[in-house]
Amino acid sequence: MHGVGGARPVILGISGSERAGGNTDLALAYAGDLVRSRGAAFHTVYLRDHRISPCSPCGDCNSRPTPCALADDMPGIVEKMRQADGIIYAVPVHGFGLAHLMQIFIERAGVGFLRFDRPLANKVGGIIVTGRRYSDASVHNQLVDNLLLNRMILVGSGFPALLRNTSREPGLNDAEGLDALERMAHRMIDMALLLRAARAAGGSPILPLDDRNERVERGTRGRQGAAQIEQQPVRGEQPTPTRQPTHRAIH
Repeated sequence: MHGVGGARPVILGISGSERAGGNTDLALAYAGDLVRSRGAAFHTVYLRDHRISPCSPCGDCNSRPTPCALADDMPGIVEKMRQADGIIYAVPVHGFGLAHLMQIFIERAGVGFLRFDRPLANKVGGIIVTGRRYSDASVHNQLVDNLLLNRMILVGSGFPALLRNTSREPGLNDAEGLDALERMAHRMIDMALLLRAARAAGGSPILPLDDRNERVERGTRGRQGAAQIEQQPVRGEQPTPTRQPTHRAIH
């Protein structure tokens, strides 16, 4: 994988389903076809094929200064996430909630690896949820919170990509859900290309990456934050006493 600085955008799909060839895999494969049709690369990680340990009772997750020490496949998956321009989480609803593979994964990834320097900041995020008919919106909302926590960019694309199937056989039978998935995939590529163009034109990310870790003690963070606000000018601010409004066109 060579996203971000490579020749073309890379979207990474992460499947949290235990069932190979099920509704979630079919939906993610469909998203991959859409991404590839735009000339971007699409890679898939099936969590069921990897050894991912649940969080252990070590108890130092919130205070340790280094990544999680449990020996499993997490570091390799996180590295693929680092290299991608965008990430799609695809997961089924199980027991009115997030399927356990994805739950274990986002816990380990977030607390054990991503919280230190937020490497997913400014990457484009997407979510696909499959289910029969219940709790898919709740699962979607949980993943939205996770992507926002990691400073990712969610591109508005109409209704969320919630795909329902009440049949015993896997299938993409939800026309409205597929329509939402299509819009999401295309707008993710649009945003990835826009971010790449901005980086190429300005030499730096369009959004700042110097965000402070929310795990810093609140009192210290507050003092440092106030000092930085006083010292740092607003981006684009000119030292002249008056400014005329300007408008920048995106070509």
